[in-house]
Amino acid sequence: MAKVAEHFIAHDRMTEPGALGSLYEHLPRDISSLRDIVSGLIVHVSCADMYGIPAGMPRPRETQPVSARLQLIQESFAGPLEVPRPPHQRTFGTCRDYSLLLCSILRHRAVPARIRCGFATYFDAAPYQDHWICEYWAAAEQRWRRIDAQIDEMQQSDLGIAFDLTDLPNEAYLTAAQAWRLVRSGSADPDKFGHGDARGLWFMNVSLHRDLLAVANRQMSVWDTWRSATAQDRCLDDTDMAFGDRIAVLIEMIERSEDGLDEPTALIRSPPWIDSPSL
Repeated sequence: MAKVAEHFIAHDRMTEPGALGSLYEHLPRDISSLRDIVSGLIVHVSCADMYGIPAGMPRPRETQPVSARLQLIQESFAGPLEVPRPPHQRTFGTCRDYSLLLCSILRHRAVPARIRCGFATYFDAAPYQDHWICEYWAAAEQRWRRIDAQIDEMQQSDLGIAFDLTDLPNEAYLTAAQAWRLVRSGSADPDKFGHGDARGLWFMNVSLHRDLLAVANRQMSVWDTWRSATAQDRCLDDTDMAFGDRIAVLIEMIERSEDGLDEPTALIRSPPWIDSPSL
């Protein structure tokens, strides 16, 4: 556990709150209330219409460092984070932004936390929908608990979610490694995994690399530019498939190890559509 605490308590450039970290001081201590607050600070760009956001209102989707996110939150609605914001005075983002913010708050309280890339089963868009969540180390239980920081009361009702969003059931969320191994075993159809029209093994491979980087505490990478992939880039050969198998095994080994991580630099590589990447 020592390495887990050391590696996933320390802030990095994405989770560091900067001067606005003082906003965390008066937030509740319990995870459920904290999750509820985070879910009300951002509007997911794909859900904006549900909240009556005007069609012409800009909806930026770029993932922000938490320090910049907190600044945007204050510009949109100045005040304590625990004060409810009307939807039109929240910031816009995606599932990763909610997860990063919750991760930042937990780390600020010396709770080991990290974000994960994978697939959720509780959305309408696809049986296995591309999704980022937050994990934190529950010391009393000696395990990682998975939290969906995005789903607020409206989405929960709309999706008919009845399970605990602070401890996702195994069947509700698969990490990219779990999903890859499920498909490779022949137990699931790869075309049921994806993001909009982007689906199948090539997209699962993207998620696999992003999850590898996430457990290495690198929440952003050139793999996030997957929309730039050409048709040729989306074709995986036997070598790519075997390499994906190695990544999935390594991620699961990291999860099972007592220290919680084993720096996976040997398997980190750039996507084929990037010439000179900076991972």
